[in-house]
Amino acid sequence: MAMWNPWRGCHRYSEGCKYCYIHKGDDKRGIDTNVIVRTDKFNVPIEKNKSGEYKIKAGQTVYLGFSTDFLIEDADIWRQECWKMIKERSDLHFIFLTKRIDRFMNCIPVDWNDGYDNVTVGCTVENQETADYRLSIFSTLPIKHKNIICQPLIEKVNIEKYLKDIELVVVGGESDKDARPFHYDWVLDIREQCIRNNIHFEFRQCGTHFIKDGKYYKLSVRDLCSQAKKANINC
Repeated sequence: MAMWNPWRGCHRYSEGCKYCYIHKGDDKRGIDTNVIVRTDKFNVPIEKNKSGEYKIKAGQTVYLGFSTDFLIEDADIWRQECWKMIKERSDLHFIFLTKRIDRFMNCIPVDWNDGYDNVTVGCTVENQETADYRLSIFSTLPIKHKNIICQPLIEKVNIEKYLKDIELVVVGGESDKDARPFHYDWVLDIREQCIRNNIHFEFRQCGTHFIKDGKYYKLSVRDLCSQAKKANINC
């Protein structure tokens, strides 16, 4: 696994961004997250060692732009260079997430056609409104590998009619002292939708304010992922 952040910074975009961990971390360090800047890691996928070999070895998964949104408007001037590197490194698999799926067709390379084999796109939703809007677009797009990311989930959602051609659905709660309550029933409901449609499902993270079987739990940030894993409901 490798990380690639060709630029950093983002703008809050919808309700799911309210307690964004990137913004919170930057605030503590006195950084303005709304200023989108190209990083010194821009060329990471094609960097080579002294022997002329790629530093990122073949076969790895590369998580792209996890400190930003790969489709953010501010990065339009740099994105085509990234696509060239992604195409050059066809021996790697790249994954990026986006809330801006409605920009997708304006952001792809000219040779995209029905998608690159080595790219997975995750469409992020947080409530029924964003699910219906974004996933109705997502379902029509020429992408070889599609995931749905319901994180941070802030209400119960039905995504069943959008599951065709989806490879994985991820569910997670919100992380913040003021986070909105996250109900375990929502997780189980989406899991059942996935099971009915033979889609892989992953419960990735509990919420800070977690409700299960009618009981309220306040969880530490460091325990959110481990508690989700303990549920043992991935399938």
